[in-house]
Amino acid sequence: MWINENGMLRQTSDETRVKFRTSLSKEILDQLKQQSEQHGTFVNYLLEDGLKVVLQQDTVLFNKETRPKDRIQYKTTYDKTLLEAIRLMAKEHKLYINDVIEYGVQFIDVERAKAGQHRYRIE
Repeated sequence: MWINENGMLRQTSDETRVKFRTSLSKEILDQLKQQSEQHGTFVNYLLEDGLKVVLQQDTVLFNKETRPKDRIQYKTTYDKTLLEAIRLMAKEHKLYINDVIEYGVQFIDVERAKAGQHRYRIE
């Protein structure tokens, strides 16, 4: 992101975001990559949109027996407060964070997700 200081732009990293590595279904990631390319956004912005809906519902209906078998490591950045809330929710429901992330995929609305240009915003 860029910060406007006295009429001058200075590039800086967004301190509200944290790096996070998890394991997610390769099939789901491939679908999200296609969606993100079609709609001009990033996979992590799509995932965040679904997670926000999950937090609003305050319930997770996840069957542990149906966990995907094709999980691969995925590293990206998330909003710090959103990730902490998801961590707590996963702990309360005795799930892993990646289970909650995959559960949230069904609630993604690409029109509501942040645009890819969001990372180049000026504050």
